[in-house]
Amino acid sequence: MNQQTITIQQVELYKLFIPLKEPFVISLGPIYNAENLLVIIRTKEGITGFGECSPFMSINGESVDTCFVVGQYFAKLLKGKNALDIEGCVTAMDKLIYGNTSIKSAFDMALHDIAAQQAGVPLYKFLGGKNDKTIITDYTVSIGDPQKMAADALKIKEEGYPAIKIKLGNNGATDVIRIKAIREAVGNEIPLRIDANQGWSVEEAVQTLQSLEPYGIQHCEEPIPRWAFMHLPQVSKASPIPIMADESCGDEHDAERLIYIGACDYLNIKLGKSGGLYKAMKMVRLAEESNMHLQVGAFMESRLAMTAFAHFSLCSPMIEHYDFDTALMFTEDPVTGGIIYEKNGVVKVPEVAGLGATVEGKWLKKMERVAV
Repeated sequence: MNQQTITIQQVELYKLFIPLKEPFVISLGPIYNAENLLVIIRTKEGITGFGECSPFMSINGESVDTCFVVGQYFAKLLKGKNALDIEGCVTAMDKLIYGNTSIKSAFDMALHDIAAQQAGVPLYKFLGGKNDKTIITDYTVSIGDPQKMAADALKIKEEGYPAIKIKLGNNGATDVIRIKAIREAVGNEIPLRIDANQGWSVEEAVQTLQSLEPYGIQHCEEPIPRWAFMHLPQVSKASPIPIMADESCGDEHDAERLIYIGACDYLNIKLGKSGGLYKAMKMVRLAEESNMHLQVGAFMESRLAMTAFAHFSLCSPMIEHYDFDTALMFTEDPVTGGIIYEKNGVVKVPEVAGLGATVEGKWLKKMERVAV
């Protein structure tokens, strides 16, 4: 239990709505806008914490509207509590309502922002990390016509990104054609990473992955439906391409199960699935004990949450892949401070106390809000 007390005085919730430059299309459907929820926790002692989530209805079963409602339950629950008692706050939210990991992650992020500010260190240092490695994001090609995908991939290569992520999962045979077209366009040197978003059956996954062997694929995310995770070991054993669990790997309990059954080569940690940094750190410890390699991924968060993801990425050498491109797809950037995207996909973390990212007044005034 923390000796110090930083008392939660007020919680504000804001709906953050920003159109994308063009539709982002995956096997689960197209995305046209970022529809996120911003959480601001203000304390009696004057420290303010920021958090953000990007609910994804078909993955975590939440929308910006459900987050707005459940967030008000959490605001009432946590008001008056010690913001430094992160474990206690997370436990209280879990006892109040099952699931709802997206909105929980936004509160968890804001609490960690407050705690790191109180400690006077950047968030990565508060988490026990070191800023001793280079974070480089890939960039994603939406699923669609093979020739359009090939042209998009070539553009990404020309912009200097070191790896291309490709959305698949809409007919395995066509997916092979898509990858063939992309390889012909970009050459054989640049790594390709694929994500089927649960789009293949078990048999189709094995057949497709084996057909993709000649194309130098670095790894494949979530080839089969999340509920079929007991078949992931079979797919991994038959696949010449390393398998990464994503939708089937939510929190530390999912990670423990997947590691125990030998389901995959990688886990993809997203705070919106884990419920926040507190549980994500438990997943990292499990991965370290099992020599399981990790990626940190995102939904459609702005640079605010992406900054938290980048800080988190510095907490373990087992985290070796970074998928932080979606904030670059926004038509506007509401964030002050935060990570900086440099050339060739390099991401720099702010060296200030706390998260180091905020959303300022002019943006806050434009949003639908509630204060508790």
